[in-house]
Amino acid sequence: MSIKKFNIQVSDEVLNDLKYRLDHIRWPELLENSSWERGTNINYLKSLVSYWKDEFDWRAQEKELNRFSHFRCNVDGIDIHFIHEKGKGPNPTPIILTHGWPDSFIRYQKIIPLLTDPASYGGDPNDSFDVIVPSLPGFGFSSASKHSGMNNYRVSELWAKLMTEKLGYSKFAAAGGDMGSGVTRYLALNHPEHLIGIHLTDIGIIRDLMISDDTKLSEDELSYKKIASEWMSNEAGYMSIQSTKPQTIAYGLSDSPVGLAAWIIEKFRGWSDCNGDLNKNFSKDELLTNIMIYWVTNTIGSSANAYYENTHSLPPMGHIDVPTGMALFPADVLLPPKEWAMRNLNITRWTTMPKGGHFTAMEDPKHFAEEVRTFFRTYR
Repeated sequence: MSIKKFNIQVSDEVLNDLKYRLDHIRWPELLENSSWERGTNINYLKSLVSYWKDEFDWRAQEKELNRFSHFRCNVDGIDIHFIHEKGKGPNPTPIILTHGWPDSFIRYQKIIPLLTDPASYGGDPNDSFDVIVPSLPGFGFSSASKHSGMNNYRVSELWAKLMTEKLGYSKFAAAGGDMGSGVTRYLALNHPEHLIGIHLTDIGIIRDLMISDDTKLSEDELSYKKIASEWMSNEAGYMSIQSTKPQTIAYGLSDSPVGLAAWIIEKFRGWSDCNGDLNKNFSKDELLTNIMIYWVTNTIGSSANAYYENTHSLPPMGHIDVPTGMALFPADVLLPPKEWAMRNLNITRWTTMPKGGHFTAMEDPKHFAEEVRTFFRTYR
């Protein structure tokens, strides 16, 4: 399959079905005065769903998304959806940006123009990029694998072929967060000849530190181990389910838009720099557009399955020699210890950002884009 232009166009049938479901919700009975400590708050969710039913305009959001140049092509049997926006500087550097869960390709929607056309936003045109933003397999408008084993390593192989064989870039940059961090690291590990550098906002849960001999760890690593253990006990229930029984949760979330919204919204509140107030960092339209991408494509099940694949079939990660920039956002889930990162990656830039959380490019796009431009300036 050659590269083909793609236009997001959800059928009226899908939207009418959604409207029916939102008009026939069965709300659960909950304890009085419960807030977010047991999960998504019902008052907030009812408010969001009311907006979804009466004010949210998918067609307007669809039109906004279609302002970007969307494409699809088949790579090793997977139909990959991606945005490809050309840079407006004298010699744009190609960069592939990889999202995670429970966000989607719209994680990077706000920074695409900041990277492709920095001069229009007070930057240097020499810092421009050709920006490629794919949807992970089984997410959004990319198809899911029909076979097991579609883990971060496999995705990185698809990305290497997309960038070199399909798009014709022999050298390029890569960046990502959440699952996108893992994909980006495997890309650098296995194809250093193509990578000028990688930029990360996290390095996932460092599992080898969780089982390491404490006498061999630094103070920062010991602190990380304690914080990570507490986080796993109190916040990682979703991960346990999706890593072990993703198919079971898929039935409910694929059938109920309110269930899907509750599952996703809790993570946006808990992982962002919003101090418990989602309205501080995200508009309702933003949140619902991301949820809609999962709903209209019916990909919450296949996206959850990515956790199972990454838990059961990932090969070990070796030392990465490609120059690596790390930008740490203060409200992100788990901030990695610098000692561990320095031992395992070729860290050439380590920056603590002034604000922001897990959904970096959505929360603080200006500072994030500046950081990406600054890091890659050395390697152009």
